[in-house]
Amino acid sequence: MSPPLESCPALVLNADFRPLSYFPLSLWSWQESIKAVFLDRVNIVSHYEHVVRSPSFEMQLPSVIALKEYVASARRPAFTRFNVFLRDRFCCQYCGSAFPTHELTFDHVVPRSKGGRTSWTNVVTACSCCNLTKGSFMPRECGMFPLTTPFQPTAFQLQENGRAFPPGFLHASWRDFLYWDSELDAT
Repeated sequence: MSPPLESCPALVLNADFRPLSYFPLSLWSWQESIKAVFLDRVNIVSHYEHVVRSPSFEMQLPSVIALKEYVASARRPAFTRFNVFLRDRFCCQYCGSAFPTHELTFDHVVPRSKGGRTSWTNVVTACSCCNLTKGSFMPRECGMFPLTTPFQPTAFQLQENGRAFPPGFLHASWRDFLYWDSELDAT
């Protein structure tokens, strides 16, 4: 029995055969991938067993596609809550514990009430407990210092951090493109 079409996304690779992004993983729905094939914007690298048909055409669903034209990644990633969590590897920068995204907040090292800005160099990932404990104190006032100094990451650094957090579903045809630096099995 074939899986439902909704569970057949295509991994999207740049023209250099690297994923457009790791976290979130660059995936297109089966409809988007077929449209891109017909518009001649991508090359099909691998297929699912699943076949889609129209009255005059049939094709296997692409599981991995590569763009025909290289898309340069942004040099400076957007300053977003999620990117701060990704920079800090989803760990509270005060207690060092890892948390799921929905249990994280961000903390201003220098509180806004004391002139702190909302920027890469003043915001860190924090769990709710540590954030409440630190409150609007300066680090030296409460003895809570971030484990790492906040910094503006590059797109490459965020991509590398994202590689450490693979999604729950990885189709077998994607593995060669997601983990090219992992040790290969000797046979």
